[in-house]
Amino acid sequence: MTGTPPPEGNARFQRTLTTPKIVFIIIAAAAPLAAMVFTVPLSFALGTGPGVPAMFLFAGLTLLCFSAGYAAIARRISHMGGFYTHIAHGLGRRAAAGAGLLAVLAYNAATVGVLGAFAYFTQSVAAAQGLDLPWQAWAGAGLLLVALLGYREADLSARLLSICMVCEIAVLIALDLAILARHGSTALPAASFAPHDVLAPGIGVSVMFGFASFLGFESAALYGEEAKAPQRSVPRATVIAVLVVASFYALTSWLAVGALGPKQVRAQAASHLGDLFFLLSDHYLGHPATVTMQILLCTSLFASWLALHNAANRYMYALGRDGLLPRSLHTTRTGHGSVHRASVIQTAFTTVVVILFAAAGLDPYVNMSTSMLGLGTLGIIVLQAVASVAVIGYFRHRRAGRWQTVVAPALGALGLTTAAILVVSNFDVLTGTTAPAVTALPWLLLIVAGLGVALALRLRSARPDRYARLGAASAPAPHPAPAGGPSSGSLSQAAP
Repeated sequence: MTGTPPPEGNARFQRTLTTPKIVFIIIAAAAPLAAMVFTVPLSFALGTGPGVPAMFLFAGLTLLCFSAGYAAIARRISHMGGFYTHIAHGLGRRAAAGAGLLAVLAYNAATVGVLGAFAYFTQSVAAAQGLDLPWQAWAGAGLLLVALLGYREADLSARLLSICMVCEIAVLIALDLAILARHGSTALPAASFAPHDVLAPGIGVSVMFGFASFLGFESAALYGEEAKAPQRSVPRATVIAVLVVASFYALTSWLAVGALGPKQVRAQAASHLGDLFFLLSDHYLGHPATVTMQILLCTSLFASWLALHNAANRYMYALGRDGLLPRSLHTTRTGHGSVHRASVIQTAFTTVVVILFAAAGLDPYVNMSTSMLGLGTLGIIVLQAVASVAVIGYFRHRRAGRWQTVVAPALGALGLTTAAILVVSNFDVLTGTTAPAVTALPWLLLIVAGLGVALALRLRSARPDRYARLGAASAPAPHPAPAGGPSSGSLSQAAP
């Protein structure tokens, strides 16, 4: 196997993850059904209306550019550090420390946000079927199951996530086929790609929701030390996930425009919002299929919750290994090779947040989900943009294809920076509130990133040996082996 060796520590992982399993994990984090049910109607109503499908293609193309550079660096670096490790090699240890703490905050916030949505909609769906329990009960049940699965190896989660993902995509494909069967080619109106609709007022909101719908797709690199062949499976899984998600989002939203009518889609979405796709399902598939879709919405949110929980764990594990977080987080469970202690801490953090929101009498969706998902989404988009720049920095003095290591990452960084600016400027739209306590949350990302830089500077003066190991930036990474030959050569010098 090629790639950087794992840093020192007591980690022993079972390399059981294949490309399909990683694809299932990262697409599950994006929660395709939840994205269609929640973000598409909002994008129709507040954004460009019939031009929304083009915004999904724009987001997909931007993220493909990001993925080209991401894949290039992932072929050479396969640590369980994701953006943190890549940024260490491309931009230096101080930037990596800031990005690492930012990632911990972003993924933990996103995890809590998805939990809130899961508890809220599971309560609503179950109550409609005669099982009326408070949202706190569903949150507790979900926490218990996520804690159990997070305590085990990633392969078990991958199997469950694959089932959830296949089911939620299957019901949307059934809806797509039903719309096509009834309307034929008119179900794919040209208006969705007409310049005056694509560039209509509200384009910033549609771009923002387009990128937000891909949340978590970039987490493949976090499983580098658990993959059977990380230099192949991680890059492939990332590219496959972007292609699948972008194509699926664009096609399904396009067919929804065709079913509602390009001239009526904005008004219909504004009237029905979260019920829009359920109404389409009732009309084209029948009520039993709608009930199935509602249940699968809950499993979709749970799958996203579990995938984000696992991503947050692995960032905490990697930063614990390097001393930016308590080193006790850098332990794996004997027999399962899971990052069990980080999983327990993440579960405890989530539990405390849920208790605080519940004790304050706040709504799990309107208050907890929207604010935490808004914070997490912005943080992850910022990390993607910085990681794109890190790819350019990493390959600056190395021979590699110019498209993958300069042009594509630069285009990705430009698109992602634009998306981050749009999210900040429309943060009240994304979170659904103008409350100062929520609209000020983006400042928290800057504060945490600054804290990471300060910790790195302290380590540089107090513990230079530990500073040198941040992000495994001091570990030499061999070139990928040519076909049939051994790997050779050193890829990195010590990062600043």
